[in-house]
Amino acid sequence: MAVQVADAPGAGTEPERQTFKPDLERIEIELLLEGIFRHYGFDFRAYAYASIRRRLWKRIEEEGLSSVSALQERVLHEPEMMEKLLLDLSINVTAMFRDPGFYCTFREHVIPLLRTYPFIRIWHAGCSTGEEVYSMAMLLSEEGLYDRSRIYATDINEVVLQRAKAGIFPLERMQEYTDNYIRAGGKRSFSEYYTAKYGGALFDQSLTKNVVFSQHNLVTDRSFSEFTSSSAATFSYTSTRLCSPRCTVSFTTVSRCSECWYLGARKRCASWRVKTVMSRSRPRKKSSGR
Repeated sequence: MAVQVADAPGAGTEPERQTFKPDLERIEIELLLEGIFRHYGFDFRAYAYASIRRRLWKRIEEEGLSSVSALQERVLHEPEMMEKLLLDLSINVTAMFRDPGFYCTFREHVIPLLRTYPFIRIWHAGCSTGEEVYSMAMLLSEEGLYDRSRIYATDINEVVLQRAKAGIFPLERMQEYTDNYIRAGGKRSFSEYYTAKYGGALFDQSLTKNVVFSQHNLVTDRSFSEFTSSSAATFSYTSTRLCSPRCTVSFTTVSRCSECWYLGARKRCASWRVKTVMSRSRPRKKSSGR
């Protein structure tokens, strides 16, 4: 006589989420983010709740866990888990010449202003894997300004910074980048900037000779220099408080000494593309100092 035997609980199945209680889950998420901030110094407490929740559950499911609290225990006691979660929470959506209109505007309106400076400092905050840093380096090179420029490329995530330093990008995206480059007013053949190598497109290392890559938390760390131009096209995609005192401490410092700064096209707090500070736009007297 055949007898059906029930599977052991949990055998061959993914862990199920606990009964969904929105208020309790919000408390769990707030406690996790507070713990990350206190233990690791990464501050995601001001980020859009829906986006953070989605990314946390992605990691929870991939690790076979059942709750935010279970993830919290792993994150606070296992640095390797924090590294994984940091990749999940960081916004790494980027592309070369991602907003061609911005680069056209930069060439037309900002480059003439930068020519009046003896030395140029540009800050790319939240640079991710560096595509837009390389884009700016190309533009400055074509305008004859790169040799007297320094680009500071910062991100909260050390992993993506290492990728940016390597300068190797997917070959399959080169056609997209070429189209962006042309629309952005590029003056050379885009293919001159890279060679097919290591299974990808290796970009000319001369593009990073004047680039300083550094880990920097835009929410909690202060600006570390005076800049001629600043960009944060990636960072504020998820932050809901870019215009709050805590998140703008770096930009407030920068705006006092920057001629222009750019926050990208998809911002909740700022809809403008390029802001040029005209009150200090008189030509600079050239000096030997940097």
